Amino acid sequence: MTKNNQKILLSAASMTALLGVATAAYADGVSLNYERLSFFEEPLATEVGDVTLELRGTVDLPVSVQLEGDDREDYNFTGNFQVNAETQTANQLTLGAAYFGQYATEDTDDHYTDNVAGYVGGVWGTLIGGNVAGIVREETRRARGVGNAELAFDATYGTLDDLGGSYVGRYGPVVLSGTIDEDANVDVGFMFQRPLGNKDYRFTGRYSEGTYTSADGSTVFDTQAVGGVAEFVYGSSTFDLGVGYEDFASTAVDVDRWYVSTGAQTKLGVTSLSLEGHYGEVEGQEEVAASFGAAYDIARGLSVNLGVNYSYAPISVNGINFNDAQETKGIVSLRYSF
Repeated sequence: MTKNNQKILLSAASMTALLGVATAAYADGVSLNYERLSFFEEPLATEVGDVTLELRGTVDLPVSVQLEGDDREDYNFTGNFQVNAETQTANQLTLGAAYFGQYATEDTDDHYTDNVAGYVGGVWGTLIGGNVAGIVREETRRARGVGNAELAFDATYGTLDDLGGSYVGRYGPVVLSGTIDEDANVDVGFMFQRPLGNKDYRFTGRYSEGTYTSADGSTVFDTQAVGGVAEFVYGSSTFDLGVGYEDFASTAVDVDRWYVSTGAQTKLGVTSLSLEGHYGEVEGQEEVAASFGAAYDIARGLSVNLGVNYSYAPISVNGINFNDAQETKGIVSLRYSF
């Protein structure tokens, strides 16, 4: 038996054991949106025979300005949507399929990306197959910033291959999630969330494997990472802290990375604000990021959004251009969600 096949069997056994300890769970709606623009509104829904169809989407018209260098302005467009189709069998299983698509223009580059998956759910949770690389990340991540805020480096560098299988199940206040991709890399996490008095507490943990290609494209690293998030919600304000460690291995060099990210956001009437910061080190070299975001709600689903994002990580290891991010960008946009 090859080493890769052994890894697949061990990973599958781990997922089976995760299912075996289940006592109560439920099938939840499956989201394939791993992008910056989240869906906030309730989906539009209709019935076609025994099938429920749901549609949600977002249209964003951003103007971005490079605040360093040539002060170039870019006028772009981003639109995304997700369609879900679900039905229920006589034995109470939920069968469904989801399709997510996003069209975006950036400078002179137009591109369309999509994710598709099928799923089956019951009292034991939901099994999902397809483009599921971001499932665990979305279950365990820090809260996204408001408006056009996007904190750089606030994640593992390593990622799974696009295709794979996932499991998500809720057990009281705990959500367990796991993914295995076609190369037998795994991504597993948990989330615990419970209110206490007039406050809400959320804790997550994650272990992931994947690959990362250096910024110059010369080296591919195998990665292993662990991380955690602590979140505190009081009224309309959210405060959170994330920490992580990542190991990179290649035939050329091995690299270590650690990081800490923190943020706060609040809502004041129709205005939402967020402020976030990040600090990390890769082999003793700094990666720094900060973001400020704001959103003003005009009407249901319609808002004006602002973001100022800073990132700095000119990192070189053994002659390899590991990361070359150096940017300060301001973005304002008119956004409609449905």
